[in-house]
Amino acid sequence: MMYRDDDALDRALFALPLEEPPAELRASILTATVYRPVPVFAFWEITALGVMAAVLVWLVALIAMGGGSLFVNTISAIVSAIARPLSNVTTLAWVAAGAATAFWLTFFTGSQPFSLARQRVEQRAR
Repeated sequence: MMYRDDDALDRALFALPLEEPPAELRASILTATVYRPVPVFAFWEITALGVMAAVLVWLVALIAMGGGSLFVNTISAIVSAIARPLSNVTTLAWVAAGAATAFWLTFFTGSQPFSLARQRVEQRAR
């Protein structure tokens, strides 16, 4: 069956009796969406904590398996792997340029969150 016009269908739908929504429907929808509490930790924070815990367990296992010498060798390898790129002057210059750019964009542009919040408060006060 093909319908060329939906007017009859619309009239039939609007003629149906509607049930009353539950008393707390609006409040439960707002609680689940708009007023939902912010999680205690962000995803990247949970990930960082998990990685740190995994490294800590790994280092404890190294101490248990090989004693202090294996632990010291592992720590020295980690420190040298971190210190080697940071000892390059060019790398440090690029990191400093990136940090300065991030600082500049964060503090000296017109898109700070606190300026937007101030505008919203001023609009509510009117």
